[in-house]
Amino acid sequence: MRPREGGRAASGRVAGIQLGKAAGATVIATAGGERKVEVCRQLGADHAIDYTTEDFVSVVKDVTNGRGADVIYDPVGGDVFDKSRKCIAFEGRLVVVGFTSGRIPEVPANHVLVKNYSVVGLHWGLYRKHDPAVFGTVHEELGRLWAKGEIDPLVSQALPLDRAPEALTALASRSTVGKVVLLP
Repeated sequence: MRPREGGRAASGRVAGIQLGKAAGATVIATAGGERKVEVCRQLGADHAIDYTTEDFVSVVKDVTNGRGADVIYDPVGGDVFDKSRKCIAFEGRLVVVGFTSGRIPEVPANHVLVKNYSVVGLHWGLYRKHDPAVFGTVHEELGRLWAKGEIDPLVSQALPLDRAPEALTALASRSTVGKVVLLP
């Protein structure tokens, strides 16, 4: 089985890069700004694109020889989702994780049909209600990957809980790279 072409993984979702690499994918990451693009490269992205200065659609098509990405992980929505539809491969999967852009995009059914791709929602919290056992299974697999050194989550800041407002401000300003952790 050939490795699948990876989709998008912004620097705030660095686990996507590492999980894609652990699965054998060629990872194409996008991030806003050179600093975050460099972090994506350091985390193992095969290709890193600054979406503030480059058209990621043309880069993805170029990198994949016109095929497009087999899997696109989209926590942003809005214009990013609209562009992601333009570089999804035949029979690809566009995984919707959130709408940090503030705009919930609409999916034109004719485009899904013409390109024969799937749009899949991933609301992790719903598993607690519908299939709680999956949490243990996923935790075990993540622990195994971490123990093998295949993933190593990037924590850029660890702050005491009483500094939560500062952490939230940093997240809102998009100045963070990786995870911000609050400690008791």
